[in-house]
Amino acid sequence: MNGVNALAGVGVLSMPYAVSQGGWIGLCFLLIFALVFCYTGFLLRRCLDLFPFVAGYPDVRQAAFGRLGRVLVSAFLYCELYAVAVEFLIMEGDNLSQLFPLRSHNLGIFELSSEKRFVIFSAAIMLPTVWLRDLSILSYISAGGVIACVAVTVPVACAGTFEVGFPNHGRLVNFHGLPIAVGIYGFCFCGHAVFPNIYASMRNKSRFSNVLVACFLICALIYGSIAVLGFLMFGDDSESQVTLNLTRGRLTTNIAIVATLVNPFSKYALAVTPLAAALEELLPIELKSRTFLMWGTLIRTLIVLSTVIIALVFPFFGYLMALVGAFLSITVAITIPCLCYAKLFSDRIPLWERACISLVLAVGLGSCVAGTYSSLKEIALNLST
Repeated sequence: MNGVNALAGVGVLSMPYAVSQGGWIGLCFLLIFALVFCYTGFLLRRCLDLFPFVAGYPDVRQAAFGRLGRVLVSAFLYCELYAVAVEFLIMEGDNLSQLFPLRSHNLGIFELSSEKRFVIFSAAIMLPTVWLRDLSILSYISAGGVIACVAVTVPVACAGTFEVGFPNHGRLVNFHGLPIAVGIYGFCFCGHAVFPNIYASMRNKSRFSNVLVACFLICALIYGSIAVLGFLMFGDDSESQVTLNLTRGRLTTNIAIVATLVNPFSKYALAVTPLAAALEELLPIELKSRTFLMWGTLIRTLIVLSTVIIALVFPFFGYLMALVGAFLSITVAITIPCLCYAKLFSDRIPLWERACISLVLAVGLGSCVAGTYSSLKEIALNLST
């Protein structure tokens, strides 16, 4: 359940949009990434077996490439978590505006739309959870992550069956939007940052490989189901979040949006806290001993404020997800595990596995470059308009 909760997140909302961007053939990348990310999870597990003392993902990189490797991995992980926190705010703003549409306010050089007002409102509600030092009280809400994903899929299926129908067939392939779709698919399966923690918590660690296979299989079914259903319903008109396509005021729409809104209120703090803790470690010793709580609270507040600003300036949920998936998620889940494994097991890797790792690295690098370029280009075009 922890593994599925780590993998099945906000990406489920963008599955129909990803198909509309890349066409039906883009779903092949969903399956390819499920296989590749699962394989790199196996490689990460072998590295953990080699060094039982490691406590987390950055420790694996440090064991392979020293302290510099640890710093680089930590930077990628913190950037990914920070970007996910921004995505949470954008998602909350869009879906709350769908439930409770408000009038826009023109503030001169800045127009405060309904979505932006709800972004600010959501951040204000979430801020006290970021101040918490003991996040265990949020675990009860976080445990509903898997249920929330299913709770989004079922209303979409009901809307298609009883309201909208499935009139769209779509294109087989759209080469122009395929890199964006690849980035979104990459975003969906990146849970490698928490795999070492799940592995360490297992009583029978020999079954970790079975757990990985089960997690990726379940998540691939969830993602694939809503991708096919949503695209058959809305086709090329699919929004970056499928809940935005549903008819306002319907029971199925309200259920899907409420299920969408619940998780970020707990997961936002879980995403921000590791970065906040890392910045707090940089405080001078005298501040840690005297006014640590005050400075720590200030740091956490500033992080929240910065995510609000970015969410207001770059309210492009789908393109940001593609950027994070292509540049950060693929690097964390494909490139780094392969390099660490190749370094630590350099004298024990058979020729066929070297070829397999080289192929996986080539897929990861190509997807990273194409997805990053396309998503940055689309974000720039949207900003200019």
